[in-house]
Amino acid sequence: MSDQGFSFPSDRLQEIASDILKFAKKRGASACETDVSEGFGQSATVRKGEVDTIEYNRDKGIGVTVYLGQQRGHASSSDFSKAALKATVDAAVSIARFTAPDPCAGLADAALMAKDCPDLDLHHPWRPSVEEAIAAARRCEDAAFAASPKITNSEGASVSTQESHFVSANSNGFIGGYASSRHSLSCSVIAGEGDGMQREYWYDTRRDAAELMSAESVGRRAAERALARLGAKKIKTCEVPVLFDAALAVSLIGNFVYAVSGGSLYRKSSFLLDSLGQPVFSPLVNISERPHLPKGFGSSPFDSDGVATHDREVVTDGVLQGYFLSTYSARKLGLQTTGNAGGSHNLIVKPGDMDFAALVKHMDRGLVVTELLGQGVNYVTGDYSRGAAGFWVEKGKIKHAVEEITIAGNLRDMFRNIVAIGNDALPRGAKICGSVLIERMKVAGR
Repeated sequence: MSDQGFSFPSDRLQEIASDILKFAKKRGASACETDVSEGFGQSATVRKGEVDTIEYNRDKGIGVTVYLGQQRGHASSSDFSKAALKATVDAAVSIARFTAPDPCAGLADAALMAKDCPDLDLHHPWRPSVEEAIAAARRCEDAAFAASPKITNSEGASVSTQESHFVSANSNGFIGGYASSRHSLSCSVIAGEGDGMQREYWYDTRRDAAELMSAESVGRRAAERALARLGAKKIKTCEVPVLFDAALAVSLIGNFVYAVSGGSLYRKSSFLLDSLGQPVFSPLVNISERPHLPKGFGSSPFDSDGVATHDREVVTDGVLQGYFLSTYSARKLGLQTTGNAGGSHNLIVKPGDMDFAALVKHMDRGLVVTELLGQGVNYVTGDYSRGAAGFWVEKGKIKHAVEEITIAGNLRDMFRNIVAIGNDALPRGAKICGSVLIERMKVAGR
């Protein structure tokens, strides 16, 4: 990986990690794991043509976890000096001495550790000057205003660049790391006036800035979304099909991941307890985990425990094939880690044959949801209730915007009642899913 732009080259991060492991051993730790990282970035925001904010960031840090048998202690620091490294290790050891033994604590088995670190093409430096970033943000906002005189105000257009690299190591012989980047363009505008004003936004984010939508396209998309919301109406309470657009459909996959992750399972705080091998989705749903996709936002050759990651099928024809487990949660459950310490890796929901317009036509009559409000998800029961906004559909066509509604159901039923998945997924995150049509949900309106 390229070290250009970083204050500490990758071999220096490896040296720091190795020093920490040596210090921990000298202090009597039976095992140790550490992360050493550095990152930097820049963002520029323009509002109504004027520079609103310019921000720079450069951060570094170490995290140290030590084990005294089954006693665990953790400490962190942003100081890379030898004295600070020793002090951080000492603090972690001191904490471990005062913690109760946990039979599930400890490093992952050495045999499970990643043995190599293939290049997954995650680092694409993009370092525009602040003047270039401001100019791009202005083009973005100008395009939004040029879309229609009904675009009356702006909450700003932003250009953001971020780069980071890290090294993870533990006393089971694992050491690995890589550099990554994330760059984005965003725009938020207001259409209409007075009580009829509507706010909307759009953004794009990529590892490689060369693949970003143009600044003008992001601005126009934000404007189109705001204009489409004008004249939004309330609707009567009903029970109808609900189509989650692709930008929101990924949140349903996030709900699923949380419910079948180790922490929720061993705490028995999930509505999907003991669901392995059981149908949890409609037979239409297939979900794959692909940790090694080039440029993927969820790509990594190893998880936070240093365990090697592998391709796998998480859901096949609606049936759950695997949980998301770290070393610790797996031990709590009497199972094997799935290499998901730190989260899931590039979850891909197999797309159907229909694009968004075809899904709307297929739905015939119902609600398209394009915005969710609040956090109304009960993971113990699966009950789901969220404030929402979107569009009402009649005879397969969007009739008008809808606001001030609540959609409600139970995630268990919602997952099982998925009747179509679109092929319109947005490639801007670690979960890739097209629009999702659910057969029926309660919609509370006036």
